[in-house]
Order: sequence, then structure tokens, then C-alpha cells
Amino acid sequence: MGVLLVVIATLGPSTALAQGQFSPVLRVNDKAITPYELEQRTRLLRVLGATASLETLAREALIDERLQVEAAETLGLTVTEDEVTQGIAEFAERGNVTGEALLAQLGSAGVAEETFRDFVSAGILWREVVRARFGPRTQVSEADVERAVALSGRTGGARVLLSEILLPARNPQEAEAAEARARQFSQLPNAAAFEQAARDFSAAQSRANGGRIDWIPLSAVPAELRNTLLTLPPGSITEPVRLQNAVVVLLLRALEELPPTDPTVLAAEYATVTFAPGDASDAREMAAAADSCDDLYGLTRGLPDGSLIRETRAVGDIPADIARALESLDGDEVSLDVTRGESPLLVMLCGRTTEVSEDIDRAEVRRQLVNQRLGSYASGYLAELRADAVIVETR
Repeated sequence: MGVLLVVIATLGPSTALAQGQFSPVLRVNDKAITPYELEQRTRLLRVLGATASLETLAREALIDERLQVEAAETLGLTVTEDEVTQGIAEFAERGNVTGEALLAQLGSAGVAEETFRDFVSAGILWREVVRARFGPRTQVSEADVERAVALSGRTGGARVLLSEILLPARNPQEAEAAEARARQFSQLPNAAAFEQAARDFSAAQSRANGGRIDWIPLSAVPAELRNTLLTLPPGSITEPVRLQNAVVVLLLRALEELPPTDPTVLAAEYATVTFAPGDASDAREMAAAADSCDDLYGLTRGLPDGSLIRETRAVGDIPADIARALESLDGDEVSLDVTRGESPLLVMLCGRTTEVSEDIDRAEVRRQLVNQRLGSYASGYLAELRADAVIVETR
């Protein structure tokens, strides 16, 4: 005991206090969390724009990360220093700064570089864990993509009932803080909490109504949000989405599919075959033999030159009697209701050109669907890890 007292006296109170900063206050499956780490994470959260219950948020985040890193170790997954550096650069891009500039900003706020590297490293490892465990289960079929594309189109589609939280992001510092706060809002537990946050923090006029917006067509939603909404069930909150000079988080209250509407036809491609006067039987035979417009080239070889005409015309330029016949036809169907004097006229629809809708990135739709399913698996798996973990307060 005497020797121990001498050692403590030699070290002095400041040294002993510093050592206390690295003594465990929590153990998560035998992995320690120290007061220093809690303090550092609290500072990081403050810099990123979090405001309420910082100590609790720091504690919960570090517990989750211990479990996530342990899950990666179990699968033999690692992350390299270069991957962490790249992750820092990608994080910094959200605030339109470089990785070096971001680390300097954090350092000036008392956040050690190693603290932020550990934070980024845990995130990378957890993404790899989720992909490794659940990637094969998140197959998205073409039918899934087609449904999402159909709902996002401007003809027919859907309408949505949303609540919004809009945060200004007019410069890099404001954008960084807005994204950090928006990430908190995306984790809110229910609609009531979301609407309270909208009243307290949103810059949109809808804040007076708790962020509530009336029904709007899905096509009126910005494309970067539209695909996200199509992958979520009602009651879900989106991840933050960066818009010009703003960051937005949405609560999907309802999505309603609408009956499809016929697209606007701009032009039609069609073929006509003119027969000799009174030659209706030959017209009927050819109509029965032709399965497509291409078939007509072979079927009309014995007819006079000019008997077969295949052309594409704008809707307003098509002769009225032919236009009426085409209205009732689908592709490669035939009408014999048109004549030219005494001559029968076979009319076949080859195809229609409809109004070109906004380009839809199918790869992006598929990516959003996969990420939504992976997110669901990740949340469930982390809850399982929490339930099975031994979490002990050591002081």
C-alpha cells in the first residue's frame, strides 16, 4: 500500500485524472468505452449540429459501433487506412469542403482526428457487414423496378401525402450542420415526433402545420426524392436529401396509386395497301395473312408499284378517315373500313409515338429499392445484437 501511495503521489493529481479519462465506464461484450471517447463523441455531435441529449446520443452511438465492429470482426472484415481516408473525403463533400479542411474544423473544436477516423471506420465496416449478411436476400426483380417506374411516371402514377422538414444549407458550414441535424430527424420514432421537430426547426411555411403538405402528384416531387418515396411504406421517414441550398427530410404519410391515363400520342407509323376496285376478297386474305407491318413487303410483291405505302405522320397530318381507323387499332392490327373510291384500302398500325416523359434512371430506382431493403435488415440485425449483448456500467 505504501508503494502505491508513493506512486500516486509521484504521478500527481493531474496524471491520475488523465488516466481516469481512459478507464472504462462501459463494457460492451468486454469492449471498453472510456470517458475520453464519450467526451470526444459528444464534441463531434455538437460540431455536426446535434443539440439535444448529446451525452445520451454519444453513449448510444458508441455502444452501437462496438457491436457493429464486433460483427465485422466475426466475419473477418477489415477496413484499410486508404478506405477510411476516402470515407472522410466523401463525408466532407456533403459540406463542399475537402477532407483535410473538415479534419481541421473538427480539430479546432477539440475533436481528435482519430476520433473521426474511428467514426468513419465503423460506418464502413457496418455497411460491409450488412452487404455480406443480407446482400443475397435483397434481390430486386424487374417487376419491382417496373412498378416503381410506373408510379413515378407522369401518365397515371401516384400521389403522395407528405410532411416535410426543410433546413437551409446556403454555405458549407450551414450545409454540414443541416445534414447532421437532418440525420437525427430521419431517426425519429413516429409521426408525432417528426411533426414537433418540423414546428421547431423547419424553415418551410408548412412548419405551422407540423410540416404537413396536402396531396401532391408523385411526379411533382423532385426526382432525387421520388425514387426514395417509392421504396418506403407509409409512416416511414426518408434519409436526408440535399437539394439546392437546402436539406430536406420527408415523412411519407400515404401513397395512393392512380388509374393510368392514356399517354398523349404525337405521331403514328402505319401502312396502307391499295387494291384494285372491287378486290375486297384479296384485301381480306392479306389482312388474315399479315402479322406485322414487315409482312406486307412480301405479301404485296405482285401488286403495282405504289400499292404499299408505309409512313410516319404527326397525328394532325393523318387523313381523317385513316386516323379514325387507327384509333381502334393496337400495334400490327388491321382495318378494312377505309376505301379510295371503289378501291379497298388495307390500313395497318405499325406503332405510335407518345409524349416523351422525363427520363427515369432505372439503375437508380433499383439502387434505392436495394438500399431500402438493406436498411430494414440492418435495423433488425442491430436490434438483435443489442438484445444479445452484455452491456455493463463499470462506474
